[in-house]
Amino acid sequence: MKENDLTIGKVARLTAAGIETIRFYERQGLIPAPPRRDSGYRQYPSATIERVRFIKRAKDLGFTLAEIKELLDLSVGPKATCAAVKRKADEKINEVDAKITDLKRIKRALSRLTAQCRGKGPISECPILENLKSKESKGGVATAQPLPAGALPATRERCAPRRKS
Repeated sequence: MKENDLTIGKVARLTAAGIETIRFYERQGLIPAPPRRDSGYRQYPSATIERVRFIKRAKDLGFTLAEIKELLDLSVGPKATCAAVKRKADEKINEVDAKITDLKRIKRALSRLTAQCRGKGPISECPILENLKSKESKGGVATAQPLPAGALPATRERCAPRRKS
């Protein structure tokens, strides 16, 4: 088999990607559609291996397929600059920072929720569920503010945090 005569199975094995993934990348325009043999089988050029590996590495860094397509276009664009690629990477860093901030906010909210419950008592008196049911919510995540004293069930001592003596 010649270097430019790779089957989809061979490309998949050499890149540790699935056959359907290779086909998907082709449909999405991330890899060019290869010519077909007389038998109808795709005949991938060796450059496909490098391109699929590029896609996988970019995905590992959090780039979306649309962003990866932009990076691929930049990599072959005659007027593209390193500054344009750096701008894309800087944008991704900003997105990651925003996600980290959001995840920290979610963790704080979950910590406040779990601190309100000792994990005992009937489910109908669970302060976590009560908080999630409350109307005070931002972006689908409960604000996790402590419930007002009267809002907790009468058996509050079974679910509420232990009081320090």
